[in-house]
Amino acid sequence: MSAQTNRLKKRLAAIPRAVKQAVVPALMTSGNELADRMRVLAPEDTGALRDSIAVTPPGGTTPPYSQPGGAQTAGETQVLVTAGNDDARYPHLVEYGTAEAAAQPYFWPAYRLTKKRAANRIKRAIGKAVRGAK
Repeated sequence: MSAQTNRLKKRLAAIPRAVKQAVVPALMTSGNELADRMRVLAPEDTGALRDSIAVTPPGGTTPPYSQPGGAQTAGETQVLVTAGNDDARYPHLVEYGTAEAAAQPYFWPAYRLTKKRAANRIKRAIGKAVRGAK
């Protein structure tokens, strides 16, 4: 590991647990906002793709067959937004298209629409939690 990675890990480990927990509501709000936008933008052929979009809270496990990467466990300061499950194993094919089907992007447009607002919300929550922990 590089010296920079070690410094970052030390800084993250030094963050009080109360601060980390205080940020979780902002993370969940941002994750739910992203998921809602994805659901609006997802094509509604059968509704299975839209219904497969899920928000996984810190410590939770994503559904099997979800994109990206199948079942994963969220870290203590992570909220994972995924698409796909047993009924919809094709979200990446819809997003990027195939040789026979045109792309119908729903994830990246939703992400770009939500990114700045979510980042600001999370930064405010971190600042507030840090000031309150002093």
